[in-house]
Amino acid sequence: MLERSEAKFRPIGIVRVNASDDEVRAQNHEHEATIEIFSEFKDALDGLDGFSHVFILSYLNKLRPDQIGPLKVRPRRLLRKGFKLDELPLVGVFALDSPTRPNPIGLSLVKLIQIQENKLVVFGLDCFDSTPVLDIKPYRGSYRPSEYKVAGWYRSLFERAGEAV
Repeated sequence: MLERSEAKFRPIGIVRVNASDDEVRAQNHEHEATIEIFSEFKDALDGLDGFSHVFILSYLNKLRPDQIGPLKVRPRRLLRKGFKLDELPLVGVFALDSPTRPNPIGLSLVKLIQIQENKLVVFGLDCFDSTPVLDIKPYRGSYRPSEYKVAGWYRSLFERAGEAV
């Protein structure tokens, strides 16, 4: 039998974005951000230069209390594509990349533009200013499967929205 235990994380850095939270939402991952790595973790950046993309794991510290814990939500991102809320299915949060989760942990794949001392300049980060960063992992081609599929409900909605899946 598995025991539940509490996990504790220590941030390794913080996100810096020259945009408001509303601007970050509206830009849809189309902006640069800087990740400041705390000095005690600077040596962990050795060897990262040269990778084109990295995964950023973050603590979603600006979620509303009602966004932490629900197990089912609607894919609200599609509201921007013209869908009405009642047109969207209620699905488990593990079937979406919604920030609403049992644990407020974010995962972003970003383009690594450059490393300057203890700062990573990245493109495509979907985090707000002052978001704590928990970890960084380099992207490797072996992470991309040669074949994949998505659920039928997902494919149908995104095709209606004019997005490839």
